[in-house]
Amino acid sequence: MPVTVGALRERAPYETRVSLVPEVADKLAQAGARVLLERGAGDRARFPDVLYSKVEWADSDAAVLEQSDVLLTVQPLTVEQIGKLRPGSVVIGFMQPHAKAAEVRALRDRGITSFAMELVPRISRAQSMDALSSQAAVAGYKAVLIAANHLEKFLPMLTTAAGTIRPAQVLVIGAGVAGLQAIATARRLGAVVEAYDVRSATKEQVKSLGARFIDTGVTAEGAGGYARELTEEEKRRQQEVLDGRIAAADAVITTASVPGRRAPLIVTRAAVERMRPGSVIVDIAAEQGGNCELTRAGEVVDHNGVKIVGPVNLPGQLAYHASEMYSRNLFNFLRPALDKGELRIDWSDEVFAQSCLTHEGRIRHEPTRNALEPAQSPAASSPPGGGQS
Repeated sequence: MPVTVGALRERAPYETRVSLVPEVADKLAQAGARVLLERGAGDRARFPDVLYSKVEWADSDAAVLEQSDVLLTVQPLTVEQIGKLRPGSVVIGFMQPHAKAAEVRALRDRGITSFAMELVPRISRAQSMDALSSQAAVAGYKAVLIAANHLEKFLPMLTTAAGTIRPAQVLVIGAGVAGLQAIATARRLGAVVEAYDVRSATKEQVKSLGARFIDTGVTAEGAGGYARELTEEEKRRQQEVLDGRIAAADAVITTASVPGRRAPLIVTRAAVERMRPGSVIVDIAAEQGGNCELTRAGEVVDHNGVKIVGPVNLPGQLAYHASEMYSRNLFNFLRPALDKGELRIDWSDEVFAQSCLTHEGRIRHEPTRNALEPAQSPAASSPPGGGQS
C-alpha cells in the first residue's frame, strides 16, 4: 500500500500558509505517494483547489488526520487534532516544543513520530530542508516593506525640481538570514544601510551587500569559535555605540532571536527616546518578547512620535512564496524516506535522528524531554533504533 501524505487547511490565528503547494503535491504523487488534502487548504495562500491535479480530497480535517500516514503541517497541531491521528503515524512541521508542552505530551502519548522542522541540523546537505532560514528570508524582506510603509520619508535619494531628497538611514540589528535579507532589500530600495551583529564574522557578509558594519570595538568571539560572555564594561561600551546609531537611524529593523528562549533586549526605552519623531522600529522578534523594550506583538506603539511595529507571523504576510519555499523544505526532508511509495525512515541519518521530537511513545529531543520529564530515567534518552521504520 502506498503511503498517504496529508495536509490540512491551517487554523491557527494569523496563519495563511499551506504546507503542500501544487508543485510539491505533484512530486509526491510521482514518488508513489497517495496525496490527501483538505478542501480549501491552499485558498488563503492563493493556491485554489483547481490547481491541485494529483490529489484526493477530504471534506474535513478529521478525515485527513484519520487517514494520513504522514501529515505535513505549518503550525503545531492542537491536542484535539493529535487525538484523531492514527497511532504510529508521522507528523512533520514546526512544533514549537519549547512552548507547546501539552501538544508534545499528546504526541508522545499517542505514539506519534514527530519531526520538528526547527530542529533540522544546520549542515550543508540539509540546507534545502532549512525551513527556519527560508521563512526568515521572507520575514526580513517583509520587515523592510513595513518600515517603508510606516516611515514618513522616501527610502531612496531623489533629485527633483523641488531639490534633492536625501536617502533614509536604515539600521539592521542582527545579520542572520532575516537580517541579511533586510539589508539587501533596504539597499535595493535605495536606503543607506548600517548593520550590527555581535558576531564580527558577519562583517564581510554585511559589506558584500553594500551596508556599513558597525564596529563597537567589542567582539564576542571566544575559544573554538564559540561566543564568550562579555564583561559588564564591554556590554556598556557596546550598548553606548549601538544606541548612538539607533538615534541616527530613520528606520531600525531588529532580527535577533534565539529558538526556545526570549528574544534578547537590544533597544531600550532610553534609546527609543533619543530617536527623531517620525522614525520607525520594526521588531521581527515581537512574538518572542521583542528586541525593543516597548514592543507589543501584533500592535503598533507610538512613543513620542516613534512607531514601534511588532508584526506577527511575517512569513504569513507573503503566503504564496512563503508556502512554496516551506513546502519544498518539507519535500526535501521527506523524499529520502520515500521508497517506491512506501515510508522507510533511516534512523542512522543525522537529519532524521536530530530533528525527531517524539517516537514510539518517547520524547526524543533531549532539551524538551528534560523540560517535560525531568525525572525520566537515562534509558529514555537513547536515540531511535537503527535500521528502518
